[in-house]
Amino acid sequence: MGDERLTLRIVNDLAELTRVAASVDAFCAARAIPPDCAFKLNLALEELLTNTISYGFDDAGRHEIAVTVALIGGEIVAEIGDDARPFDPLQAPPPDLDSPLEERRVGGLGVYLVKTLMDAVAYDRRDGRNHMTLRKRVAAGPE
Repeated sequence: MGDERLTLRIVNDLAELTRVAASVDAFCAARAIPPDCAFKLNLALEELLTNTISYGFDDAGRHEIAVTVALIGGEIVAEIGDDARPFDPLQAPPPDLDSPLEERRVGGLGVYLVKTLMDAVAYDRRDGRNHMTLRKRVAAGPE
């Protein structure tokens, strides 16, 4: 089956999201991971990477973001590491889903979506870098 880990190094450019999605799709397809699981992982990665690239850096310089995806037992585990400003998205207040749309605070829906799509989401700040870990159980068939 080959290497059970995908490792990507991308720069802080939204155009890189296409490469990430294609690489994750190919990794999942080669391991018979159901398309629904791959879709949810890609959606979560896109949300977190878009936020990091769009809002995480204090300068317009080039920054490297590490993305790894691994199949460990019956679980797909993705990690994102970056040198953006310290930010734990899991500390963001939950979104207001009950008020009328025009009265809601902007933001927070993306993190909520990620937490809904994944089975577990964790954040850690170490060695001057943000580390997000996403975990999703791989279903045997369509979810």
